[in-house]
Amino acid sequence: EFLKRCNANVYAHHDNYSLGDHLLKDALTTYKLIKTNKKYQKANLKVALYIALFHDLYENPWQNSLHKKEHFINKHGFVHPLEAAINALSWYPKYFKDDKTAFLIIDGIIHHMHPFPVRCARKKIQTIEISNGLKFKKLNIKYQRMIIKSSNRFKIFGLSFSRSKSLEGRIVAKADKIVSFKKELRNFKSLKSCLTGRLKHIN
Repeated sequence: EFLKRCNANVYAHHDNYSLGDHLLKDALTTYKLIKTNKKYQKANLKVALYIALFHDLYENPWQNSLHKKEHFINKHGFVHPLEAAINALSWYPKYFKDDKTAFLIIDGIIHHMHPFPVRCARKKIQTIEISNGLKFKKLNIKYQRMIIKSSNRFKIFGLSFSRSKSLEGRIVAKADKIVSFKKELRNFKSLKSCLTGRLKHIN
């Protein structure tokens, strides 16, 4: 699944960069931040790198998608952190065996877009809300509860405006902004595609 997302013709993330490129650049930037910034020295490097590598493992490519979700808060920008957390738990369960570590990773993934909000999860997620709603239902109940607890913090109108509880999650959120706005979204075309969901050179 990770290698599939390294194909820019299938999973273009920002402009011509593949989703895999983006995840790897975020992980590298996270590593550099922790190793070079004294205020991040206490961070758990492994946990931060897991968050960075998992944070955008969303289900379907968002550009040029014909799938219209029924409500504004069900659009890609608001729901993809939930999808990423669910996919990470489904595909890489060995990294979530310890409950404390699992919550740190899940919470970091869910709030990596801060200050942009994320959709609040609920016990009965429908497929019209997130593309991998059926996977959510198959998760161990304790992981479902972690996702719900994390995504319902500081809730306003069905959206969570909270930042990650952990230092590791906040570092990845910073790394994601550095990569997205300084290395990838460097022209009007790139920014326009994020707003419209359209990239003309992708079928």
